[in-house]
Amino acid sequence: MIDPFLLFDYLIRAVGYAARIYELLILANVIMSWVRPDPYNPVVRFIKGATEPVIDLVRRSLPFLRAGAIDFSPIVVLLLLRLVSTVLISALESVRNAALVD
Repeated sequence: MIDPFLLFDYLIRAVGYAARIYELLILANVIMSWVRPDPYNPVVRFIKGATEPVIDLVRRSLPFLRAGAIDFSPIVVLLLLRLVSTVLISALESVRNAALVD
């Protein structure tokens, strides 16, 4: 049987890794917007498909983030992702630590 505390450690790491991978995908999307790669490339399509829905949601919700040709919505998404992952990891660690005390 798996130790529940070890399971929490794995869950905490998985949340952290998933957040970092998504951050890298967003950064790749930003860099791709500068160089205009082939839109039919499967890697480009994957990165755009994984990141554009979230970035588009922020763009539509906060239209003032676009200043001329500069779009600040990926920065807001990165900040929100970091905030949510930090809060979630802290909550998981608190639950794990509370279980250790009992």
